[in-house]
Amino acid sequence: MWRLKIADGGNDPYIFSTNNFVGRQIWEFDPDYGTPEERAEVEAARENFLKNRYQVQASSDLIWRMQFLREKNFKQAIAQVKVEDGKEITKENATTTMKRGAHFFSALQASDGHWPAENAGPLFFLPPMVFCLYITGHLDTVFPVEYRKEILHYLYCHQNEDGGWGLHVEGHSTMFCTTFSYICMRILGEGLDGGRDNACARGRKWIHDRGGVTSIPSWGKTWLSILGLFDWSGCNPMPPEFWFFPSFLPMHPGRMFCYCRMVYMPMSYLFGRRFVGPITPLILELRQELFLQPFNEINWKKVRHLCAKEDLYYPHSLIQDLMWDSLYICTEPLLTRWPFKKLRQKALEVTMKHIHYEDENTRYITIGCIEKSLCMLACWVENPNGDYFKKHLARTPDYIWIAEDGMKMQSFGSQAWDTSFALQALIACNMTNEIGSTLKKGHEFIKESQVKENPSGDFKRMFRHISKGSWTFSDQDHGWQISDSTAEGLKCCLLLSTIPPEIVGVKMEPEQLFDAVNILLSLQCKNGGLAVWEPAGAPKWLELLNPTEFFADVVLEHEYVECTASSIQALVLFKKLYPGHRTNEIDNFITNAVRFIEDVQIPDGSWYGNWGSCFTYGAWFSLGGLASAGKTYNSCLAIRKGVEFLLKLQGDDGGWGESWLSCPKEKYIPLEGNRSNLVQTAWALMGLLHSGQAERDPTPLHRAAKLLINSQMEDGDFPQQEVTGVFMKNCMLHYGEYRSIFPLWALAEYVRCVPFP
Repeated sequence: MWRLKIADGGNDPYIFSTNNFVGRQIWEFDPDYGTPEERAEVEAARENFLKNRYQVQASSDLIWRMQFLREKNFKQAIAQVKVEDGKEITKENATTTMKRGAHFFSALQASDGHWPAENAGPLFFLPPMVFCLYITGHLDTVFPVEYRKEILHYLYCHQNEDGGWGLHVEGHSTMFCTTFSYICMRILGEGLDGGRDNACARGRKWIHDRGGVTSIPSWGKTWLSILGLFDWSGCNPMPPEFWFFPSFLPMHPGRMFCYCRMVYMPMSYLFGRRFVGPITPLILELRQELFLQPFNEINWKKVRHLCAKEDLYYPHSLIQDLMWDSLYICTEPLLTRWPFKKLRQKALEVTMKHIHYEDENTRYITIGCIEKSLCMLACWVENPNGDYFKKHLARTPDYIWIAEDGMKMQSFGSQAWDTSFALQALIACNMTNEIGSTLKKGHEFIKESQVKENPSGDFKRMFRHISKGSWTFSDQDHGWQISDSTAEGLKCCLLLSTIPPEIVGVKMEPEQLFDAVNILLSLQCKNGGLAVWEPAGAPKWLELLNPTEFFADVVLEHEYVECTASSIQALVLFKKLYPGHRTNEIDNFITNAVRFIEDVQIPDGSWYGNWGSCFTYGAWFSLGGLASAGKTYNSCLAIRKGVEFLLKLQGDDGGWGESWLSCPKEKYIPLEGNRSNLVQTAWALMGLLHSGQAERDPTPLHRAAKLLINSQMEDGDFPQQEVTGVFMKNCMLHYGEYRSIFPLWALAEYVRCVPFP
């Protein structure tokens, strides 16, 4: 049976950590673990998900929850309450529901103080790791039989009814993910017509019905070329000489969005090497299965710009196609011939130097899962027996996650992010005497997870920003600073510093708080908004060169209302507790940040949320940021418009429900049937509370709280519904802990802010 292990570094000599692996969460299969009844419970959960997979596509993340609740012998001791139709909510109803949720949620805390959770959902995360391990010959070692069983289960669970696989678990079928999933099944041992419910045959038919894989997007073309299932001449060039560009050029790598930079860095290395993995009998079979014409008769040059209509979200501009054609026709033929071939060799060496630098500074986790597989493969191509590759192998378990829908690959984990929200929710419950030990452990985790140093060496030359004082999205070893993770981590430390240390532990040292403030100040841009990872500032027209077809806003770093609002709240609280530190800078920061939030508000009163779905998420952050800066409903037009936007969308059941389609279409789209989503209802409820709705008219708040109270389950948790996380406008990301955190937090704020008779 599967078991989640916490803060465990294992015995691998090639793994290292900056803080003794605090926050690390890895899965282990133990054939002797668990009783027959417990194993039957897990198997029932797996089958139940598969049976109902078209109703709720995201997992409820049950496997580790079963383990933790069992280990802690948790039993809900507080009786459940419901508010009947026609009855008014009482403070006792709301408080009882809140306390039930707080006790349940406390039982889910890990031994090192964080809350584990799935952070996955895109269906192109896992296959590249399978491809990488297949090419390098380590598939059986890293993914033995039980792992393969879980990966296949995941693919079966998320195959759409039409036979294809979507970009994410709730998405329509795409050529990219259908092809990746099909190859993955074949590599893992499924036959030509194998798989549950004829999964392989149905997937292959979906591909054939759309003309074969020649229309796969550019990332797919790259991986298929690496596997030997495409030809590199069918790909647009990715010259590694790019990493030579002088800093004064607008297209300099240091000006790129870090994720874009870190994806194309190893891609350019593999392209520059024209690397192709072993041509095995299976690869030869796949060449026949994936195309409608013989492999050796395909005109690769003509398929470079093809992209299936199901995948196309961001069409290439004419200027971009001209650029690719120029590189393809003029530049690449020169760089692959003497004497320019020497320049190519030097470029490959420089590219690998950057890859090794990033690997070392992330303890071989890398910035994210897409980069992980590519960097890992690049290290193997450079030296199959080298330590770099072995260090990558040692960190592969950090990305694996198990739930009732099978094994998937995490984006890179959300330990610090989820825990900072979890702690704020529990603090808001005002139950310090009952859950003090939980708060103390969480406090220790947050303190241990702060990044203590900048990247090594001359980090600016390696295109890196300062990181000392920041929080990452996951754990300290990851190393990449994030503005809103830093703001939320700072808020936690400040809030906990106001509670007696004998209950929650010693407060963080002021110098460490000052370092966090420095990170936030450094990430504000000229327009007042905050970027996520690095300061924005490159010319916006560079987005026209977006090389991906299924993402938007990937070339440059941008400013976001969520990061901006979160940072306002953190710095307002910091200024209150440390009024003498960088006062003028913080005042200017808040003024400019408020102006940014007001400036980017859409005429209908909404704000576009970039990291959650979508306008509901943006409204929660924006209203909270404005209110913390001293703006009120009466004094601020933006707040009045934001409140009006939320109130007009409240459903008949008192909730809010927004479709993920709001994100790619950039307009509000309700859930089908106008049903409500509890996480989004919690966001809207807290946004209205920030605006002072309790003093104006609490009726909408009572209606929302009633829905949350009546939706709580018997054990004190809340049910999993639609995925509510998003990135790059077009891909959803499942945060497994959101369903537990946000309804609890909203009820706590409701109890605290709303007057009862």
